[in-house]
Amino acid sequence: MPKIYIIDVTNRDGVQTARLGLSKLEKTMINLYLSEMGVFQSEFGFPTTKHETHYLRANLRLAELGVIAPIRLEGWLRAITADVELAFKMVPELKHVNLSMSTSAQMINGKFKGKKTRQDVIKDMTAAVDAAHKLGAESVGVNAEDASRTDVEFLVEYGLAAKAHGAVRLRYCDTLGYDDPFSIYQTSRALAEQVGMPIELHCHGDLGMAVACSVAGARGVIDGGQDAYINTTLNGIGERAGNADLIATVLALTKSKSFAGKYELGNHIDMSKSWKIAKFASYAFGVPIPINQPGVGANAFAHESGIHADGILKDPHNYELYGCEELGRGEPEYVDTGREICAGEYSGISGFSHIMGERMSWRFKDKEEAQQVLELVRYANVLSHKPLVEDELLFIARYPHTARRLLTLTPLEEEAEPDPLLGAVRSGV
Repeated sequence: MPKIYIIDVTNRDGVQTARLGLSKLEKTMINLYLSEMGVFQSEFGFPTTKHETHYLRANLRLAELGVIAPIRLEGWLRAITADVELAFKMVPELKHVNLSMSTSAQMINGKFKGKKTRQDVIKDMTAAVDAAHKLGAESVGVNAEDASRTDVEFLVEYGLAAKAHGAVRLRYCDTLGYDDPFSIYQTSRALAEQVGMPIELHCHGDLGMAVACSVAGARGVIDGGQDAYINTTLNGIGERAGNADLIATVLALTKSKSFAGKYELGNHIDMSKSWKIAKFASYAFGVPIPINQPGVGANAFAHESGIHADGILKDPHNYELYGCEELGRGEPEYVDTGREICAGEYSGISGFSHIMGERMSWRFKDKEEAQQVLELVRYANVLSHKPLVEDELLFIARYPHTARRLLTLTPLEEEAEPDPLLGAVRSGV
């Protein structure tokens, strides 16, 4: 039976959210956390964007070294040959890409202003797919932007053309959150059956149905005989009203009445990492987790009603579909109220060494190494405008050369020196 895979797009669609953003170190930490969870692929950035170059290449090097593994890192591009050529020139290590083209009549007329026909759209897309393969791409996914407002007949034609040129997936984009669970099931099943290739679901929450549409679409794809790929973001952060939330989506796939035990995930997702990754995303984006967020909201496991409290004390299954421990929420949180020494952009070597040694059991070889890492920590604080979390400090200490590259926001035309091994791996991240 076909399976369902998760492709997280926080580092691409999430960071496009108005008024929000992430530092390159924060994006790297998200890739690490997603990999630890078991997510199949991270859409980790924009290979044609100059300020992303060092970040993208550093993360691909970490993947090569097995630090960010086994997750696949995939770049997002417009389905334009010139963009593909530029991307592989700037980030020659790219192996996985998704190429995007608008397909609806609204966008062909409203965006292209009559300069493109449907056949031009297909011609440009297939030329871009050919270029990506020629330049070394191992997998190429093709996106149909605004697919939910595109007639199915053209989507089938578009998908078949992509398949004929070696694309491995067709991404069905509900760009405006226009679909409902019933319509997307029917369309995704038709595409799976008629195109005969895996279908990727990319849903937005403009009508509050991103998760529902994602799982319904995935069911349609599987019932149509193909693997399904669902796009998610951490805490549902994304353009306008957001995307399908990663944790809520996986909970729906593994706990809901029609899915649990009937439709399988292609990769095991370690849900005990949920609380950690949701908290980090909230901190990094500066957006609180909604109190009623499935699984990780403050009230997700709170019981006040007398009847509910009595029932939960007798047996948690009376009022909980799943336990807080499954999401990594079983441990209490402690808040320091006394003396605290923080690492920031103006930290000194003594306080920094104390933090790394006493709190994290990290030992520097000598004072010079500690000073070099501290300088990187200072720069990271300047870029993120907030104190670094423990995992970020440990990452910088373990991989100082990578950290330096992530903190370099003005790419050079040519590398000034050979790419080092990005720091000796003292222990796993």
